[in-house]
Amino acid sequence: MNEPRVGLLGATSLAGECLIRKLIEYDWHVTAFSRHPIINKTLHPQITWQQFATMDSTKVCNEGRKIHAWLCVAPIWVLSEHFDLLSAYGARRIVVLSSTSRFTKNTSSDPNERKIAQQLIKSEELLQTWAAAHEVECVILRPTLIYGYGRDKNITEIAQFIRRFGFFPLFGSASGLRQPIHVEDVAAACYAALSRENLTNRTYNLSGEETLTYRAMVERVFTAMNRSPRMLTVPLWLFQIATWGLRWLPKYRNWTTAMAERMNQDLKFDWSEAKRDLDFSPRPFKLTAEDLPGQH
Repeated sequence: MNEPRVGLLGATSLAGECLIRKLIEYDWHVTAFSRHPIINKTLHPQITWQQFATMDSTKVCNEGRKIHAWLCVAPIWVLSEHFDLLSAYGARRIVVLSSTSRFTKNTSSDPNERKIAQQLIKSEELLQTWAAAHEVECVILRPTLIYGYGRDKNITEIAQFIRRFGFFPLFGSASGLRQPIHVEDVAAACYAALSRENLTNRTYNLSGEETLTYRAMVERVFTAMNRSPRMLTVPLWLFQIATWGLRWLPKYRNWTTAMAERMNQDLKFDWSEAKRDLDFSPRPFKLTAEDLPGQH
């Protein structure tokens, strides 16, 4: 039996579920790992589910079935907790999702955002050090603003705000450039990086095909919701007060003044290397009803 086999960390995440469908399509056998109880998940003869809380680590070492190829779409900062697991399975290649936030939030005015950037940077360095020491090929993918299926934390939050309040607040001209990337295109890049044989210890930025301003991006959300754009330009001091008030609502407790400041910053990245090495070909930002919350 020489069927291709892959270990998947973060299997119940949005990107993980997209990857499972793609891996099944290409006849991979998937050992899918999750921190959460395996309830109402994809049942398929090519998938073996594992929950970390119920795993027997000694069984992993003794069962004899190696998994040389790995994908990690869980937050990259939890990956180091599983280095021993990867070694026990005989990992030889791993493709890991990080984020362009390691660049864009590193100089943020918000200390929590700077902390996230440092976590991303440190986690990438830990992975690269571990991989070099254990002769594991690693490929790190850094997507920009991910959206899709109404389950992301970007476009979905904008849509939910519009649905609740009927407008969306913008700071200044909101002219900062964005490149939203659909989660299916992220999954496609992960699969390409997994299946290419000539990639060793590489990093790639991933962006959507279309570049547009933050204001135009919000307008697209209104249009997809069949609403006329209603955007309120507010001064930064008022945004500070508003975000303080919104933090009492669970859906908006992560909103910060730094988010408003970034509306006028260009968060644009070159994805030509991913196109060259991974045949990366993302779609333009065309929101469908399927990509809005409450449609599933």
